[in-house]
Amino acid sequence: MEIILITDIAGVGYKNDIVTVKAGYGRNYLIPQGFALLANASNRKIVAENVRQAAHKAEKLKKDAEDIASAIGDLTIDIRTVVGESGRIFGRVTNTQVADILKSKGFDIDRKKITVDDVKSIGTYSALIDLHKEVKHKISLNVIAAEDNN
Repeated sequence: MEIILITDIAGVGYKNDIVTVKAGYGRNYLIPQGFALLANASNRKIVAENVRQAAHKAEKLKKDAEDIASAIGDLTIDIRTVVGESGRIFGRVTNTQVADILKSKGFDIDRKKITVDDVKSIGTYSALIDLHKEVKHKISLNVIAAEDNN
């Protein structure tokens, strides 16, 4: 029996694959649970159109991510933080701080998509921005001591 998978099924196939399974498995489990459709001509056309539209949408998302990466370019961000006498920082530099600074520069990037190196002292570090599954961009962080107001 040929079916079209609606979701990924371990050991069977991935979403939108046309696979052959035993009739009982398809008829009694996959189709009633909503994991698959019968692979008739009309369902094949619908899935082909959905795949085409999803590919177009994914390409647009990738293009947008590449545009953001090129706009950011070789950006260096200065982060001011409280530093002890030995040059070690108190606390840590977080992805939220980086996201806030990027937002102030006009780039609205979710903090969950930013990975910051482990920052322990003043100096230059890097952060990785995951804009798309195929587009990652590295920016430079310059950690400097904050001015004391005492």
